[in-house]
Amino acid sequence: MSSDAVAATSFMTGGETRATVAKTAAVSFLRETRSIKIPHHRFPPLKKVWMEVYTPIVEQCKLEIRMNLKTRCVDLRTSPSTSTVGGDQSVAASKVMLQKAEDFVKAVIAGFDVRDAVALLRMDDVYIEGFEIKDVRANLQGDNLSRCIGRISGSHGKTKYTIENVTRTRIVLADTKIWIMGTTQNIRVARDAICDLIRGSPAAKVYTRIRAVMNRVNNAF
Repeated sequence: MSSDAVAATSFMTGGETRATVAKTAAVSFLRETRSIKIPHHRFPPLKKVWMEVYTPIVEQCKLEIRMNLKTRCVDLRTSPSTSTVGGDQSVAASKVMLQKAEDFVKAVIAGFDVRDAVALLRMDDVYIEGFEIKDVRANLQGDNLSRCIGRISGSHGKTKYTIENVTRTRIVLADTKIWIMGTTQNIRVARDAICDLIRGSPAAKVYTRIRAVMNRVNNAF
């Protein structure tokens, strides 16, 4: 049986045997699942980094994961070991870990580097948020929309990188959708900066504003 066939038909938990499965099947626990749809154009990139996605979810989160080739989804499922992660044995702990894993997979599918996205698993205050350019300016179309995307990115990505560095976030431009990863406060600053660019503010003015905001945030702590 090919590795793809195995991925499509069974959940993988890392080194488990039939005896282990039979033993854990007898244990009563609340099993919860999540499915994340994979867009057609993101399927090949995800397959290339699959083991980098699979490993931390199984080893760190103690979750079961499979790439379902029939539905083109990544399926996540809690296991008897999930609630013991970090020594916290509770259903709530399982739900938190499942949500973290879902956000991690969504981040990779959105286009974030796996090495950046893994922060969603390791840190409690890192999140991912996405919005459409048309949520800010609904009338943008054609060349105007293309120019707007160009303003957000900047020449050779300079504007995007500057916002990332100042706000300590990571940003992905996926056509007309923008994804931001970071702490709640830093995401808000980065999102406001991008919204200003969408509305037509010059990049230099946006840089000045976000540096002032981040300085106030840093001084507050």
